[in-house]
Amino acid sequence: MISLSKTAASEVRRLQVKRNNQEARLRLGVQSGGCTKLYYTIDFDDQINPGDRIYNCEGICVIVDTPSLNYIKGLMLDYSEDLMGGGFRFHNPNALESCGCGNSFSV
Repeated sequence: MISLSKTAASEVRRLQVKRNNQEARLRLGVQSGGCTKLYYTIDFDDQINPGDRIYNCEGICVIVDTPSLNYIKGLMLDYSEDLMGGGFRFHNPNALESCGCGNSFSV
């Protein structure tokens, strides 16, 4: 299961409006690299691939490919703003270590 906080869902909706595509699906994933071996990816995608898992989170369609799901199962995506600006925050119960930026992790 993947979940979005209300603030993350609100930010995704704002970005959908900005892109003039309120039906855009949010794709979450994991790639090799970053400070601690793996990093999160987040983007909009109109395509659903074979093997993708689809979640409805706060009214947002979230797509995760099967290999990424192994690393982010149980992930809670949040959004917050501070003096440095706003950004998505990944709360991953599978991460054993995270870098200072919060976008890279290891399992």
